[in-house]
Amino acid sequence: MSQQDPVVGGQPANQPPPAPTYDDRAPEPTGRDAVAERQEEQEQRRVKGSPDDPLRGSATGHVWVILVLMVVVLVLLAVFILQNLESVQVNYFGATGSSPLAVALLLAFAAGLAVAGLAGTARILQLRRRVRKADR
Repeated sequence: MSQQDPVVGGQPANQPPPAPTYDDRAPEPTGRDAVAERQEEQEQRRVKGSPDDPLRGSATGHVWVILVLMVVVLVLLAVFILQNLESVQVNYFGATGSSPLAVALLLAFAAGLAVAGLAGTARILQLRRRVRKADR
């Protein structure tokens, strides 16, 4: 014979036998308890938002929620405008004019959102550049 190990049980020479496989699953329960356990398991899988939940959220559902929130905001905005129709004098860097109070406040709010949005965008771009540099 040669220096190699003999072929045993259809295995190629010098190859270890495959590792034994073990079944880690618990044995299936039987009887009435088995039915109750399976029903509990199915109900637990159907927890809202899980992949098995037939009523889990979809893109259309999210759009519906956003639409409802936008309608609520629009109604609140309309009430705000209707309650603040008196005219006020506005002075800004030497420019003067009169405008309904609601319009002046809404313009100031929009300007604040724009400034905050620009600052946030600048910070996000700065962080993205830093991450790209770190990845190189």
